[in-house]
Amino acid sequence: MNRTLTLPSECDSVLIDEATIAARVAELGAELSADYAGVDLRLVTVLRGGLFFLADLCRQISCDMRLDFLAVAPYQPGGGSSVRVTKDLDDDIAGASVVLVEDIVDTGYTLRTILDLLRFRGAKSVKLCALLDKKAAREVAVPIDYRGFEIGNEFVVGYGLDFDEKYRNLPYIAVYEGPTGN
Repeated sequence: MNRTLTLPSECDSVLIDEATIAARVAELGAELSADYAGVDLRLVTVLRGGLFFLADLCRQISCDMRLDFLAVAPYQPGGGSSVRVTKDLDDDIAGASVVLVEDIVDTGYTLRTILDLLRFRGAKSVKLCALLDKKAAREVAVPIDYRGFEIGNEFVVGYGLDFDEKYRNLPYIAVYEGPTGN
C-alpha cells in the first residue's frame, strides 16, 4: 500500500498519512458492519470527491449493501442552501437505511440539503459518514454519525479531495497552500 508520491510543491505538509487513513476506514467499516447487519443498507456518495473514501470503506463492510451516486452543482459562497442535482440516484431508496458517505463536511449547506433530499425520498433512516470534519468552517448544523477525523480550517487535498480537479490521486491528505512563487 504505502506508495511513495512526492508532496506537491503547492502543499505545505501531509496532514493525515495513508496508513492512518486506512486504519480509520477499517474501524468505520467495522462500525457500519455491526450497525447495519441484516438490513437494506445503501451507501450513497456525492461524486467526485467521495468516491475514493466510498471505495475503500465499502471493502471494509462485511454486511450486504448497495452503492449509489449523486452529483450536485457546487453551491456559491453566500448562496445558502440552493443545490442543483446534476446526477440523481439510480435506485429507489424508499424504506432503505441510507448512509451518505462524504469526503469532507465544511460549511454544511450542501450536506444539509442532500440529507433532507434523502429523507424526502422515503429512506427508513439517513446517517452521515464523513472522512473529514472541518468544524471551524461550519455554518449549518449537520449531525455526523460516523466521523473519520476532525481537522482545522486548512484547505486540504488528496484522497479524493481536489483543487481545480488536481491532487485527488494523492494517497494521503495534505494541506494545500497554493502555487509557490506567487
